[in-house]
Amino acid sequence: MITIKEVHTKSEIKQFVMFPFSIYKDNPYWVPPIVKDEIANFDTDKNPVFKNADGRFFLAFRNNKIVGRVIAIINWYEVNNQNIKKMRFGWFDVIDDIEVSKALLQKVNQIGKENKLEYIEGPVGFNNLDKTGVLTEGFNHLGTMITWYNHPYYKDHLEQLDFVKEKEYLENKFKFKNVDAVYFNRISTIIKKRFNLKALDFTKTKDILPYVDEMFEVFSASYAKLSTFVPISDAQITYFKKKYISFINPEYIKFVVDENNKLVAFAIVMPSFSKALQKTKGKLFPFGIFHLLRARKHSKDVTFYLIGVHPDYQNKGIHAIIFDQYTKTFTPLGIDNCIRTPELADNEAIRKLWEKFDPVTHKRRRTYRKDINTQLDINLS
Repeated sequence: MITIKEVHTKSEIKQFVMFPFSIYKDNPYWVPPIVKDEIANFDTDKNPVFKNADGRFFLAFRNNKIVGRVIAIINWYEVNNQNIKKMRFGWFDVIDDIEVSKALLQKVNQIGKENKLEYIEGPVGFNNLDKTGVLTEGFNHLGTMITWYNHPYYKDHLEQLDFVKEKEYLENKFKFKNVDAVYFNRISTIIKKRFNLKALDFTKTKDILPYVDEMFEVFSASYAKLSTFVPISDAQITYFKKKYISFINPEYIKFVVDENNKLVAFAIVMPSFSKALQKTKGKLFPFGIFHLLRARKHSKDVTFYLIGVHPDYQNKGIHAIIFDQYTKTFTPLGIDNCIRTPELADNEAIRKLWEKFDPVTHKRRRTYRKDINTQLDINLS
């Protein structure tokens, strides 16, 4: 018999965070979170995302043993301001038993009904800065700190419960040597002169901070047309600055400004922390922090986290300025692989942005959808 329990206390949230460590134990591709950070991320008093969204945490038990987890999420801005009647679910992890998946998702469905929502979609986070999608291809590739890893049966469970594909995401990577430094330097010079633009490079985090609010304005303007977009609040931006900016190498953040020093484009790249996080086993102390600091300084793989160009400057070659900046930064460091975060498969503009680098699609992931008023039955046909 499966029992679903809503969790509230700090010790219960820790159980929620720790559950994936049991089902991915010794998996060479899963990248664990830092337990302390993940618990803090779920603290409604600390994370401002909870000012605009509800998150209810559930654990599934069988014989007093945890066998699954999920967060049922309602982003109220999305529901009330964008009129998108979506019930979200995320942080979905289960043993290979479809009855566990059914029991957890029935709870999500129930909450959606109670709030008069129309459909469920997941796995997704609270907003666009969170992880998204269930992995459907690429299980033998190392995960990243900004994506979920999962076993192949997750997809099967969702489809057997009559969830259907909603959105598909591609994860691509390319060799840094594929970036033609001479070409991008030439194009960058032309574009900067044509539009009177200037590239900004940094060596100190404190010099970046004055631009972060403006960066999120460009981010919002860049991504507003995507069907997945939910605005980021000022409080969430402040939280992001405090939690992440200081840990990103300042030289890996690139800005482009106009003649009035107004930001028109940006990119944030991070060293790959995947192998370092595996070594930490979810703990910063006593030695985990040293693995992360070493990766920050010495990793030869980098992850392109965010990139945005203001709509007024899109389709004008502004990205050449950014790539020119990165060739100057990464070449002396001997960077090898460039890894991209999940991107919508139907985003033609982003595909064209990267096509010169001969990218390889090494992973695919999806979100799945199901109407709330339909029965949640198991279909094994």
